[in-house]
Amino acid sequence: MTGLPHLHPAAAASLERWHAMIARKDLGELPSITHPEVVLRFPIAFNPYHSVEALVLVMSNAVQIFEDFNYHRQAATADGRNVVLEFSAKVGGKMAKGIDFIRFDDDGKIIEFDVMMRPLNAAQALAAEMAKRVSGALPSFK
Repeated sequence: MTGLPHLHPAAAASLERWHAMIARKDLGELPSITHPEVVLRFPIAFNPYHSVEALVLVMSNAVQIFEDFNYHRQAATADGRNVVLEFSAKVGGKMAKGIDFIRFDDDGKIIEFDVMMRPLNAAQALAAEMAKRVSGALPSFK
């Protein structure tokens, strides 16, 4: 899923790599397209996380937790440095819909990654599974 007409060329290249990683369910290359001090906002946490390590930890686990994950629509801002990706997935047998808001810098590095998801029971199922996997490591990134 690419082809946003107004996307900054560096952001477009990073977004293409993001989609390829999601398709493989392997986010090993994520640090190469992420600013070291990226800000992550995730639906199961009140406060944001600050670091590429936090983004990799959370998103690598999320991609394994989500079943039948698919992006459906995407849009970009006029400046070409912000994208919105709508997704659906199953979490613990519950259907979820969500949006990833990704902001890129001039070099195409992700500097902000915001995830919003509904309904509440799917977000709660995600929170429970994430707690099993990463709860000990995440507080150090706040």
